[in-house]
Amino acid sequence: MDSSAMDLDDELEDHQQQQQDDIDPFIEFINYASSILSPPLNDVDEDDEPTPDTEEREREGPGWSWIASRVLKTCISYSSGVTAAILLSELSQAWNEQRKTSAPTKRPDCINQLKKKHKRSKLPNTVTIDTIYEKNFLSLNSVLEAVVVDTFVLPGTKINMITLGDFWSSNTIDLYLHRRYYDLASPQNGILRKGREVFLTGCYLRSANEGSGHPRLLPTEYLVILLDEEQDDDAMLLGAQFCTDSFSSISLDGANEGVSYSLYARIESIGPLENLEKFGGIQRKQIKLVDNDNSEMSFLLWGEQVALANLFSVKSMLAIDRPFIGSSSESDVETCGSVCLEYGSATQLYLVPFVRQEEQICLGLTPNRLRGSRLATASCPTQGPKASQMTLPCDSQGSVDFSNYPFQSFIVDLHEKMTGISIYGAVMDISREANTAKSIFTMKIQDPTGAICVKLHFNESWSLGRLSLGHTVYISGLTCAKTKHKGLTSDCNISSFFDSLEARWFENAPGTSFVNLSCLPAILNSSCLHKPSYLADISRQNTGTHNSYPVSHAAVNTDQICRVWLDQIDYCHVNTRLAHVTCGHFVKTTASGSVECEFCCCSCEMKTRRTFHVKITVADDSGKVFAWCTGQNAIELLQISPDEFYELPEEEQVIYPCSLENERYMIAIVNCDQQETIFKECVTAENDMVPWEITRALKL
Repeated sequence: MDSSAMDLDDELEDHQQQQQDDIDPFIEFINYASSILSPPLNDVDEDDEPTPDTEEREREGPGWSWIASRVLKTCISYSSGVTAAILLSELSQAWNEQRKTSAPTKRPDCINQLKKKHKRSKLPNTVTIDTIYEKNFLSLNSVLEAVVVDTFVLPGTKINMITLGDFWSSNTIDLYLHRRYYDLASPQNGILRKGREVFLTGCYLRSANEGSGHPRLLPTEYLVILLDEEQDDDAMLLGAQFCTDSFSSISLDGANEGVSYSLYARIESIGPLENLEKFGGIQRKQIKLVDNDNSEMSFLLWGEQVALANLFSVKSMLAIDRPFIGSSSESDVETCGSVCLEYGSATQLYLVPFVRQEEQICLGLTPNRLRGSRLATASCPTQGPKASQMTLPCDSQGSVDFSNYPFQSFIVDLHEKMTGISIYGAVMDISREANTAKSIFTMKIQDPTGAICVKLHFNESWSLGRLSLGHTVYISGLTCAKTKHKGLTSDCNISSFFDSLEARWFENAPGTSFVNLSCLPAILNSSCLHKPSYLADISRQNTGTHNSYPVSHAAVNTDQICRVWLDQIDYCHVNTRLAHVTCGHFVKTTASGSVECEFCCCSCEMKTRRTFHVKITVADDSGKVFAWCTGQNAIELLQISPDEFYELPEEEQVIYPCSLENERYMIAIVNCDQQETIFKECVTAENDMVPWEITRALKL
């Protein structure tokens, strides 16, 4: 080996050692928890060909974002701090509940056959039959996604029973069939027979201790029969019974004369739960349907019927046999026609569920990211992934859902048509969008591999508490798309449009969360999630400079946890200012006398509170740093509230900080000195050109 190659190897080894030293303790714990919760893969012979069972086992562990979200959720619940044992216990319990959806060792053969092609997503309120047995409880809002295992009549009676199983349980359970479905369970030509899938809700559980030898489900009206358009019998049923009538053929007069309709349409949207005072406070849900002629009509659920909406999903096809035809004006429905559909006493529902497509994606998109992980190649047990690909779901537009991706996603890997993305990084810039009445903020976030702009869409106003430059955040539920921006070409002054990648986040959308780790109190008391540093270490802090090697699990390099004491109180500056309650940032009084928040760009005359603005020197055995802080951290350092301090005489305000000299604290400190930012004016008002912010403080 020549000297240049040896030098390169030495440089790479030094770089990897530095990465190991700089590893973020939070990321390190997430990876450790992943190795604990995920089954080992080295029990498969290297010479064996992969089998469906081994491929499935490789995906049994939780996704990276699943673990990160639950660790942070636990930290929020335990503000006084957590231990590794507490976190692993919480994760294990949550994952065991989640794994109730995994394949059991025993189940009926008819379910095993259906399992092979079962690809649809579970409904939100779905429970398993095993869970019903374990808890001996079933709520009325719970959903059962079941398969008919058997049908029979109770001996000596005319009571029809069906035995149900599901894809995730080894147990089965019997259901007393509601009389409106007896015709469908007929042995001669009934559709409710062995192997038929059904959705049901609104079930009462008759426990084993109430007379029968085992639990049973009491009759429910709210049952939907699933159809498969690829099966000949189901395709014939849909074609013969449901493709003759359309929305345009429905008339109120015809319905009043006894004409019945059978309709087939796509579920376009599922409306919110409404409480209608003009109808005596009854609840209602509107299901918007679109038929093959692109005609729209509302399907209404009233009172207890609203539970049926739990069985529906947008884009699924709904077949409605004998709906009740109502007047849209009498039902107070805004629709383009004069009639609407309702769930009547003779109505029966069939559903062709929407099945999300899947796409093969490569594992380990960022080189070297898997160093130290549990995945291994046959040639080297410590490096690289054993499985080079995995299957992730995608929608009809080709967007791939990464919410269950097993590894951390880095910004360098992001591309358009990705959903369910989680990012862990530092805030480099943030501002509210102008020229819109909506509450939309643009945030630039950076991780060790790059930076990306995120559009934060809020329902009403900013709701994430105080967030500023340099803060470390975890954000999940992102979608990525290409957007067009206007700019100058590189060789002339002619403006042109160019595409750039943008991430979007919508408040309260499924799977979304936003946690500011820099302001999370539990981190300071959780030794498993942080690594104490010296103040001298922050001088070598990497604020995002790219290097020649790919970064693997490296820290975001903004937060530093230090044990310090207050020093040089003579140089301490303590002021009180008014801050916007919603976002925690300082407000200003305009020339017209109104009070405005510089961060939210809105008037906030009645939504302010007094807060501290402190600039102070902290020290440890390695050196000193001049930093600033506000809010609860300043209260923790000064051990007095802003209102109490404001009421002190001026001379007492001057001498008060002297009593705190040499008091010891544990602090989190970040670099907030970003040179280029739209947020500059607001930042300058806060940090007053002091580059270090104390984001958390705890008196020792």
